[in-house]
Amino acid sequence: MSRVHVVGAGAWGTALAQAAAFAGHEVRLFARDRDSARDVTLNHRLTRYLGDIDLAPSLVAYSDYSAFEGADLILMVVPAQATRATLEAIGPERLAGLPVVLCAKGFEAGTNRRQSQVLSEAAPGAEPFVLSGPSFAHDVASGRPTAVTLAGPDIGRAEAVASLLASRSFRPYASDDLVGVELCGGLKNVYALGSGAIEGAGLGLSARSAFLARAFAELGRLIGAMGGQEATLGGLAGIGDLALSCTSDASRNYRFGVALGEGASVAEIRARGIGLAEGVYTAPVAQALAEAFGIDAPLVHAVNLALSGAEDISAIVHMLMTRPLKREG
Repeated sequence: MSRVHVVGAGAWGTALAQAAAFAGHEVRLFARDRDSARDVTLNHRLTRYLGDIDLAPSLVAYSDYSAFEGADLILMVVPAQATRATLEAIGPERLAGLPVVLCAKGFEAGTNRRQSQVLSEAAPGAEPFVLSGPSFAHDVASGRPTAVTLAGPDIGRAEAVASLLASRSFRPYASDDLVGVELCGGLKNVYALGSGAIEGAGLGLSARSAFLARAFAELGRLIGAMGGQEATLGGLAGIGDLALSCTSDASRNYRFGVALGEGASVAEIRARGIGLAEGVYTAPVAQALAEAFGIDAPLVHAVNLALSGAEDISAIVHMLMTRPLKREG
């Protein structure tokens, strides 16, 4: 048994805390909201996000970091835009020498930093890992079979941490491609927005399938240019997560894209309370990175046009369909 501290008691953070409990560990969950912490500890549920799913009775939640000492493993499961502030609130001295698994899928707006880069700046003594792959919180919390990728600084350390989180319902595959896994996790949210917009605009399944295939190709170009491994693209963090996020109503990014395709503005969609869609923050970062590395990324550009409201969906589709013809690849 190890002591696992999970920072962030939203749906995904609580689900991963449940997964760690399934793996037989002592788990402490740190929640920003006192009511959520009380619900988890006393009622063994997180009704606000996970409904009537029963949580492990051993799972204990705290609303501050007073009980943070003594961890063997940290899971950081706060939104990507909150990672730096949360790390600073915990304090780099508490994280020094500890493996920290970054579970947010996105880049930091303003700096364009990946999550592991944010960790290296805010807590340079921590050891970075990244968890990504096709996984929804309700499935993980319910104990449904889920497989993900866990990347670390080297394959041996990744295997060691993956073995800590493995259980009969949660299977992490080890990787040493931190960069590629992070890029896949963040960029797939951008493509999920575009795929949802196609659905919302009523363009048909053929168009959505074509978009998914070309997104896979574009993602491959971006990963290759930025130092990721080709094998990651064909794995759980790559095509696995891309396919799930681009086709499922359970994906917030996909649902956000559907509303976008139906003609709603970003402000109107946010007012509906769809929830956090990391792709909205990641899209401009993805475009900036593509331009910086000289990568042709027309789908990323199209999603940014849709988010900005500068062009409607029909004009964006016309732009994509009338680009110069090229060989597939």
